[in-house]
Amino acid sequence: MVQGGLFRHSLFGRRSCSLLLTFTSSGRFSPLNLGSIATMATNSASEHWHRVNPSSPSIPSFLAFGKPVVKSEQDDREYRIIKLENGIKATIISDPKSDKAAASLNVAVGHLDDPIEYPGLAHFCEHLLFMGTEQFPKENEYSEYLAKHNGHSNAYTGTMNTNYYFTVGTPALEGALTRFAAFFHSPLFSPSCTTRELNAVDSEHKKNHPQDLWRIYQLNKHLSKEGHVWSKFGTGNKESLTKHARDLKAQGKLETIVNPVVTSPDGSLAPSPLPSRIPSPTPSTASDAEADGGAVGRETRRRLVEWWTTEYCAGRMQLCVIGQESLDELSEMVARLFSPIPNRGQKPVTMINDHPFGVNENGTLVAVETLMTFHALELSFPLEWQVPHWRHKPSHFISHLLGHEGPGSLFSYLKNKGWVTALSTGPQSLGRGFAMFKVTIYLTESGFANYRAVIVSTFKYLSMLRASRFESYHQSETSSLSHIRFRFAEKRSADSYATWVAEHSIWPVPEELLISAPQLTWDWDHNDAEPEKKVREYLDGLRLEKGRAVLMAKKDELDKVLSEDVEWLKEPVYGSNYIVQKFSEDFLRDVSAPNDIKELYLPSPNEFIPTNLDVRKQDVEKPAKRPHLIRETSKSVLWHKKDDQFWVPKAYISIELRSPFSNATAKTAVLSRLFGDLVNDSLSEYSYNADLAGLSYQLAATTTGMYISMNGYNDRMFVLVKHILEKLKGLVVLPDRLDVMKEQAKRDWENFFLGQSYTLSDYYARYLTTELQWTQEEKLAELDAVTADEVQAHIKHFLSQVHMRILATGNIGKDEAIRIGEEAEKDLGEPQLPLSKFDEHGLILPKACNFTYSLPIRNPNQANSALTYYVHWGPVPEKRLRVISSLVVQILTEPAFNVLRTQEQLGYVVFCTGMVLAGSTEKGMRIIVQSERKPAYLEDRVEAFLESMKTFLEDLDQKGFEEQKDGLKRKWLESDKNLGDEAGKFMVRISDGQYDFLRNEEDAALLEEISKQEVLDLFMSHVHPSSTTRSKLSIHMVSQKPTLASISWPAALAFEEKVRSSALSDISADAWIEALSLDREDQSAKIPVQEFGKYWVEVLKPKTGGIELLQTIPTLMKEFPSDDADENRVRAGVTYIKDVKEFKKGLRVAPDVGPVVDWDDLPVSKL
Repeated sequence: MVQGGLFRHSLFGRRSCSLLLTFTSSGRFSPLNLGSIATMATNSASEHWHRVNPSSPSIPSFLAFGKPVVKSEQDDREYRIIKLENGIKATIISDPKSDKAAASLNVAVGHLDDPIEYPGLAHFCEHLLFMGTEQFPKENEYSEYLAKHNGHSNAYTGTMNTNYYFTVGTPALEGALTRFAAFFHSPLFSPSCTTRELNAVDSEHKKNHPQDLWRIYQLNKHLSKEGHVWSKFGTGNKESLTKHARDLKAQGKLETIVNPVVTSPDGSLAPSPLPSRIPSPTPSTASDAEADGGAVGRETRRRLVEWWTTEYCAGRMQLCVIGQESLDELSEMVARLFSPIPNRGQKPVTMINDHPFGVNENGTLVAVETLMTFHALELSFPLEWQVPHWRHKPSHFISHLLGHEGPGSLFSYLKNKGWVTALSTGPQSLGRGFAMFKVTIYLTESGFANYRAVIVSTFKYLSMLRASRFESYHQSETSSLSHIRFRFAEKRSADSYATWVAEHSIWPVPEELLISAPQLTWDWDHNDAEPEKKVREYLDGLRLEKGRAVLMAKKDELDKVLSEDVEWLKEPVYGSNYIVQKFSEDFLRDVSAPNDIKELYLPSPNEFIPTNLDVRKQDVEKPAKRPHLIRETSKSVLWHKKDDQFWVPKAYISIELRSPFSNATAKTAVLSRLFGDLVNDSLSEYSYNADLAGLSYQLAATTTGMYISMNGYNDRMFVLVKHILEKLKGLVVLPDRLDVMKEQAKRDWENFFLGQSYTLSDYYARYLTTELQWTQEEKLAELDAVTADEVQAHIKHFLSQVHMRILATGNIGKDEAIRIGEEAEKDLGEPQLPLSKFDEHGLILPKACNFTYSLPIRNPNQANSALTYYVHWGPVPEKRLRVISSLVVQILTEPAFNVLRTQEQLGYVVFCTGMVLAGSTEKGMRIIVQSERKPAYLEDRVEAFLESMKTFLEDLDQKGFEEQKDGLKRKWLESDKNLGDEAGKFMVRISDGQYDFLRNEEDAALLEEISKQEVLDLFMSHVHPSSTTRSKLSIHMVSQKPTLASISWPAALAFEEKVRSSALSDISADAWIEALSLDREDQSAKIPVQEFGKYWVEVLKPKTGGIELLQTIPTLMKEFPSDDADENRVRAGVTYIKDVKEFKKGLRVAPDVGPVVDWDDLPVSKL
């Protein structure tokens, strides 16, 4: 597999590079003369820019690029590139057909630009930047505005860039853009938010801390050559962001700084005319002094503002805006709103032309202990920055060959040895100026034991590449496929596209190739030897003595394959245990030897490359809103829609194959999982070329049977469908491959419990509300004993009674769809049981219930607990209930995040959303919180939030209520962006068997009638804690990681006062604060009672009367309990679930609904 690497944001998947096609009358493609395109790819001369004077003199003038942007023939949007006077480069995209607008601003500054003494400062800036502006001081003004207008926002901090983006309904673009732009010219960096956002960064780090992905990423950074910036800790945490300020305070250097007012040179960052922090409806006990973090917090904020004032320079910003308005209107909007951002005279693009690998890093083996159970090997090689090689992308050519999975490939060889389950290769951009080429191999237990042989095999393949003559098709195929992908590129969500454009706007390519260059691979010119020469140069660098190998596994597994005399070290940020060893000269010679493995050879031509790209286009008055039922038998229903709006030579085929024997017992659930895995395993070589050629499939076992989806160019679609179905029905189970699949399933199920806490709480919420579902423990208990004969027998039994729900849509006619339906039915058994036995069913909570299921988290390293808080609405088919409940969720979602996460800082993961039960006939709402606080405390805070929402709803004026309704309506009526969106929406209604394809339109119409009183009534009866009729279930996942008991600040300060008022005048009553590295003004920090007690015992025990004073501490702790005291207590009025099986037996099974609309499509009822 070719991994994303540098081009991970590519528009079209695995091989995402192309430009234009011309077409013959037959619809077959003919590549353009790329030489003419290459001639165009020169630095855009200044004569192509012209000055634009806007329609109003109050709007600053700007430069516009005069040449047209090269785009796909499929792309009906208009593009313009402009430069503002302050240096911002903006790509303006007008899309009159879109109902969603978006913007993304990319700043060419990231965590590698952090000051040495403030690790994580760029990330902290990303968090604090959104806490209000001079024009809009209310801290959640931006998110609230977006939520009301069917929008959302996010941001991320990279190594050398930080990206901010949003999407919103098109009529609200100007309002959203006005709020968005203000963050970059007049943010408040509100002092009252300092502590909370430090805590948010800290919580994010703690979420990442038990994840191997983050741990190994930081270890690779840590093992850079001395002094290299790549070694920085980019996420940061509260410790790293405040350490320097705490050190300054300890040295007495912060004493003179009292409430500094910091303003930027241009006058921004002035004091807010209004308080930025609107009081929380469920206030915490923190004071304003605590909110700014005291002297330490103020110094950290001062340093952040100083850094922002220097680094966030307009000349380093790239913007993309997408809207319905004309290019002229959008251009003037951008010029008016973004011109106030100051250009601070910084270099627009910084480069780091130095690689983190030096002599000491090359030729080494790093072994790292993982928390999850898996075996992996990663080979990394220094690589130059790849962006300047955008024409031919030489590292991707190597990836195409080294990551191939077809016959003769490295993966095929290692898989047949039983050594690997997955292999991916590709370039990884580390920062502007340096990159890495990586080979990542996931190993079986046998492969792990033979990891050195796997390394040797990899370098044998590389040796074969160096010695091989590349055939013309090896490169021309990738170029041709990129043409096809680009020519038939479909739209995607506005925010993801705006983000992609903004990120790539920094590439050193001609402006007219901004969209096409990242996606295009030029053919090698036979008169130009440079492209292949660069490939050969890179291949020569892919040698073990020039790279590093990282071996990943649990420590006891590593001990089995490593020499005994190893020295284990500890990475300082995440605490990962690792060793570093140099490879021996003998081994380096072994891996440098010529290839002698006859099973390794270059791939043959790809027979799946489409040749017929005709689009059967016909004029329609307006696109159809639903598929039609064109075939119905005892074995299947087949729905079809010929594409009538996207006009691409693609098709989507979805087959939901249901069997009553798929999930009848824990044993059959295991057998079905293995069945699906073995089918995928048997198809890997065959399907890889199809995938490269834009024809892919997914197949997986589900609780009802097997789900198969195929999508891509329709030219060879039937060939792929037929082969997959034949393999599914005729699979021969091989014992050696079964062993590999069992090992993989065991690893997945065991690792599941080491995942994020909130995924566990959500899993158990669904388990308790599903009639037939088996736990991971129940499946693990069955797994080891499974034999090949049992799987083979299960497949026969599984397929003996089958009912299918099929969708065929896209550039495919009715006859072709029926042919697929007939092929799917071949050799399958007739259903003998009622079709209701083929469906899954939810379990309905009784009225007036308050259940809690509490259980410990097994991962001893997981510091976070989690809460899933579920309330039940009722039947999905009840239209008015469905609409009103959706509006309640719409109204609660933004305040839930703002109060529980932003204001109360309960944890990084907080969200409120709807929840549809198994079978899709019943629905409810859930609030999820992951936090270091215990779940009982979290539930208290959720219920306090819900209590406050009663007042919020009562006070909501009609204008605000109508805005919420409008936002929900726009969400429901949002148009499909591409064929995949449409197919996915149709399949949801086909899968649930209700067939109401026009549900969103009908719900949007009904929404107009809904009153605020109806919303309030439903909230009070089904959600509010005081309700005597609501149905509520909460899941408490309780962290088992020990935490230090704490003493509350009021208790500690009361004790301080006792000491001060005692006769012990020679004792400094407040010295304990500095001794414990605390800050009186930041009372959000916990005071460990053990450290507090130890300090005062040492101070008071020798003194007369000291023992008596010490004895008052327990009394004060009782009088002023800490917030975490008894956090996980038993809550009053709650029924705790002790016996899960009995609990589920007592719930009512959700009834079958069946079709709620009879479309009367068929001329006869059945075929």
